[in-house]
Amino acid sequence: RAGLGAGAAMEPERECRVLSIQSHVVRGYVGNKAATFPLQVLGFEVDMVNSVQFSNHTGYAHWKGQVLNSDELHELYEGLKLNKVNRYDYVLTGYTRDTSFLAMVVDIVQELKQQNSNLVYVCDPVMGDKWNGEGSMYVPEDLLPVYRDKVVPVADIITPNQFEAELLTGRKIHTEEEALEVMDMLHAMGPETVVITSSDLQAPLGNDYLIALGSHRKTKADGTKMTQRIRMESPKVDAVFVGTGDLFAAMLLAWTHKHPNNLKVVACEKTVSAMQHVLQRTIKSAKAQAGEGNKPNSAQLELRMVQSKKDIENPEIIVKATVL
Repeated sequence: RAGLGAGAAMEPERECRVLSIQSHVVRGYVGNKAATFPLQVLGFEVDMVNSVQFSNHTGYAHWKGQVLNSDELHELYEGLKLNKVNRYDYVLTGYTRDTSFLAMVVDIVQELKQQNSNLVYVCDPVMGDKWNGEGSMYVPEDLLPVYRDKVVPVADIITPNQFEAELLTGRKIHTEEEALEVMDMLHAMGPETVVITSSDLQAPLGNDYLIALGSHRKTKADGTKMTQRIRMESPKVDAVFVGTGDLFAAMLLAWTHKHPNNLKVVACEKTVSAMQHVLQRTIKSAKAQAGEGNKPNSAQLELRMVQSKKDIENPEIIVKATVL
């Protein structure tokens, strides 16, 4: 019996393939560099389109590199199509600066969904963030209508921060109740799963915690809609990291795939807990490199991704979700 059980456990999972269209850096971890390793560690095949190729992320004093335009993206996709290898289970996208590039992504997602109606599009609508309570966009403003009117309606899972959720809906969030209303508005635009990855809402656990909120709406067999909502509170880490959103979206994709029936409670707990492990390891290492009393620089704060392999594969749950 034990033998049979062991054998059954070895059954290969059906290959699950992700098309990830994101930026690439030679040094460090953002975009595809932050998303690919965790997805591969968790058993996914990842096909990468690098929307830019830079020496490093733009938070450094210097950066150099090239940008892929929408025609070049189309050409790469055509190559996949001609070889009939353009069948995907997931599409993952993050930071984009260009409206025509973003529109081309939408065309590709729609075509892939025609081929595979079960395809799940995970979109991190990267547009801006809040610093000291003030929100500002770090992409051109003409991207907002494209995200709102074209991208979000074809997305299945979106991971905006609070500021991006406010931009997409035109509603400000001051309370948890308003955040839930905004998530309902986002569901109404298309996505089944909405995770507000960070917010400046007051955490029940106190000021040292950051709130993330998740909402999953599914249609039951009888046609009625059911929405499940959760709150997660993570300890704040005192540093500015780059690539955390990309890592978050990739892990959320992986864990929702592995726990399809559990609103995302387990998926969100594993994602947020793994993030905590990676950030704690990164800040500890960065402080050690910077030396006593010195502020770590961009290079020292690069995510400790490879060193966190075990935490990514099997995260110890340290952040629990509260079902609202």
